[in-house]
Amino acid sequence: MSERVLVTLQGGILTGTLSRPEKKNAIDTPMIDALLALFERADLDAGVRVVALRGAGKDFSSGMDLNELLASADHTVEQNRQAALHIGAVFVRARQLPKPVVALVQGRALAGGCGLATACDVVLAAKSAQFGYPEVQRGFVPALVMNMLRRAVGEKIAFDLAATGRLLSATEAAAVGLVSRVYEDADFEEQAGDVVRHLAGLSATALAFTKQQLYRLDGMGFEEGIRLSADVNAVSRTTPDFRAALAAFLKQ
Repeated sequence: MSERVLVTLQGGILTGTLSRPEKKNAIDTPMIDALLALFERADLDAGVRVVALRGAGKDFSSGMDLNELLASADHTVEQNRQAALHIGAVFVRARQLPKPVVALVQGRALAGGCGLATACDVVLAAKSAQFGYPEVQRGFVPALVMNMLRRAVGEKIAFDLAATGRLLSATEAAAVGLVSRVYEDADFEEQAGDVVRHLAGLSATALAFTKQQLYRLDGMGFEEGIRLSADVNAVSRTTPDFRAALAAFLKQ
């Protein structure tokens, strides 16, 4: 079996390339295992500053492997629950990782593939890319991915996308909050690369605090959020990165 996720590390950027181009990078069990291993390596390796996810070939990912989904119809509810939690662990791990995770999306990011992209902290898209959750059109429910979808776009748009299965262009996806930035296809590699390299050059400590606070604010009340923010603010002032960066700025 060929390697499901091709991994390279250069300049602090750990790139994971979904590698089933003949299947439009459909996500199967070996790919889930490979993604979890990728995030584990990123967490443990101090040389990794940023994780970048992309797809081999024309598409980012068409979603879950349909052959595996079809086979699951004969499994027990508990077996299917465990399988769902397995892919869910990828989404959780991406959010827990104290380093930025960037999705570089070209072509289609559909269903679970769209969920994987939007589980990332930053989504950079080529203008010709497409996003959507067509599960309902296959008699299925976009259950796991709704956790990212609802948080990204709000209830009304999330229900529209999940219930109709309609696809969005990259520009439309950016307008509703699924995508961070859109670049012309011809400029995508250069401009997306600039963003990833910029993140890799920033303070790892500041980025980790920023990411962790952002997601911990989810569901918090306003006053509780302010208290959390004060704690993060106070601790971040004591880090070597803060001292060095501020001193360098004041010398300009």
